[in-house]
Amino acid sequence: MSAAQLQTQQKLRVLTADDDLAIRSVIERHFTARGFQVTTAEDGLVALNALKHEEFDLAVLDINMPGLDGLSLCRHIREKADMPVILLTANGEETDRIVGLELGADDYMCKPFSVRELEARIKSVMRRC
Repeated sequence: MSAAQLQTQQKLRVLTADDDLAIRSVIERHFTARGFQVTTAEDGLVALNALKHEEFDLAVLDINMPGLDGLSLCRHIREKADMPVILLTANGEETDRIVGLELGADDYMCKPFSVRELEARIKSVMRRC
């Protein structure tokens, strides 16, 4: 059975790390309603702990978080796994986007954002993986 066939039979497991409760809640509600399995983390250290105990198909990370920032967490993920990473952040400058992508992020979205666009980007990244 192909990976694509398996994925359609299983819920896509997404880890989202953001220090903004409202953003975590919007992402969790939207994607859970669409059949995703969503784990949320309020900072990079909580997300890192989740990564040690659970398997995920994709991570959506804020860059500016207390404790462990999203760029460091992305770097850690790249050292350990080939899991896709989408950075979701208020840092929209070209330099910030380039740094995020060079560190291994598969995509980069600026806040404010649309959850429908985030969903489309997740699906796009997962098709390529």
